[in-house]
Amino acid sequence: MKALTLYELNNLVRGVISATLDRPYWVEAELSEAREVRGHCYMELVQKDQLSATPVARASAKCWHSVWMRLKPRFEQVTGQTLHAGMKVLLLVTANFHEAYGFSWIVQDIDPTYTMGDMARKRQEIIRQLKEEGVFDLQRQLELPLFAQHIAVISSEQAAGYGDFCNQLDNNDYGFYFSYTLFPAIMQGEQVESSVIHALNDIFDRADDFDAVVLIRGGGATADMSGFDTLALAENVANFPLPIITGIGHERDESILDMISFQRVKTPTAAAAFLIDHLAAADSHLQMLGQRTVTYVDTRMQQEHSRLDHLAHRIPMLFSLVKTRQGAIIDRLSQQMLSLMRQQLSQARYRLELLQGRTQPAITQKLNTEKHRLEQYNLRLKAVDPQIILQRGYSLTTLHGKAIRDASMIKEGDTIETRFAKGSVTSIVQSQQQKHHA
Repeated sequence: MKALTLYELNNLVRGVISATLDRPYWVEAELSEAREVRGHCYMELVQKDQLSATPVARASAKCWHSVWMRLKPRFEQVTGQTLHAGMKVLLLVTANFHEAYGFSWIVQDIDPTYTMGDMARKRQEIIRQLKEEGVFDLQRQLELPLFAQHIAVISSEQAAGYGDFCNQLDNNDYGFYFSYTLFPAIMQGEQVESSVIHALNDIFDRADDFDAVVLIRGGGATADMSGFDTLALAENVANFPLPIITGIGHERDESILDMISFQRVKTPTAAAAFLIDHLAAADSHLQMLGQRTVTYVDTRMQQEHSRLDHLAHRIPMLFSLVKTRQGAIIDRLSQQMLSLMRQQLSQARYRLELLQGRTQPAITQKLNTEKHRLEQYNLRLKAVDPQIILQRGYSLTTLHGKAIRDASMIKEGDTIETRFAKGSVTSIVQSQQQKHHA
C-alpha cells in the first residue's frame, strides 16, 4: 500500500471540506482571545459547559483586513465595545483548510445585536445579584457633605477629561476653593476592574481626608465600556463609604457603575459642575439662613422696643409709688437707728463714768510710785556721772572715743585724749612707759 505525503493528505482534507462545507454558517461562540495584527483580526473561539464552565469545543477564526475594516466600526458603534475575551458573538463563517496552516473559520460577518443581547443578560444578572446582596442602593443612601471641597479623583493621568475637570474646579465663577488628589487608574481595556479597585483601596486608606470620590473617563470614543460592568467593581463601589460621582461615558451609555453610584453625570466637566453647584447651593442656603436670622432679630428687636416703650410709660407711676413706700420705710428705719444710737451713747457714757471713778485713784497711786522710782534712778545716775568724778581730781583718757582701761589697748603713734574737770589735752603715744603731754 502506497503512503500519502502530509501535503497530499492535507490537500485531500481540503478538498473534502471544500466539497462538504461549501456554504457560510452562523455560529454562536465565546471569545477566549481576540487580537488585531496588521489590520487582520485573529480570534480564538470556545464553547463552555453550562454547569462546569469547562470548554467542550475550541476553534480558531480569522477576519481578513478587507472584511474587518468594514465590520469593526459597525460592531463598536452598535455595542459600544471592542471585541475582547469573554464576549459572546454570533459569527457568519466559512470553512477553510490550508495544507500548511491547518483548519480555521473565516469570518464573513458579525451580528452585533446578538452580542448586545448577551451583554444585556450579563448586566441584568449582575444587577439582580447586587439587589439580592442589598447593596444596589447603598451609595444613594449616603449624604454628600454641605461643604464637599476635598475630592479624590480616579482617572487616567493623561486623560483630557481629567484636565477639563481640574480646570473647571479651579476657575469656577464663585471663586470656591477645591482641593483634589489624583489616584491614577487604567480606564480602558481588560485592566479597568483591577486598576480602579486598587485606586479605591488607596482612597479607603485615606478616607478621612476626602469628602467624595469622582471617577471620570473623558474624551475619545465610548467603546470598550465593559470594564465598568463587572460584579467585583460594582460591589466595591456600592460598599464604598464615600459618595462616588461617575462621569465615565456619554449620555446614551449607562454602565452598571453609573446605576449604583451616588451620582451619575455625563462628562468630567459635568462632574466638576455638579460639585460646584452643590457648594453654591450650600452657600445660598447659608445666605438664606443669615437673612432669616437678620429678619428674626429685627422683628424681635421691634417687639422688645414696643415692650420697653410700654414699660417706660409705666415706670414714672411705679417709681413714684415705690419711692413713697421706700421713703416711709427709710424714715422709720432712720428713727429706729437714731433711737438705738442715743441709747447706745447713753449706756457708753455711763460705763465711762464708772470706769473713770474706778481708775482715777489707781492712776494717781501709780504715778506717785513711778515718780519716786525716777527720783531714785536720778540719784544713782548723779553718783556715777563722769563730770562729778572728774571734779574730784580724776581724769579720763580715751582712744577713738573709747575709755582706756589697760595700757595694752594703745600702741606707739596713737593719738589719745585726756579729759579733766576743766578742759582736755591730746597726746601722741611714744611708748607705753613714757607719755608726752601736749
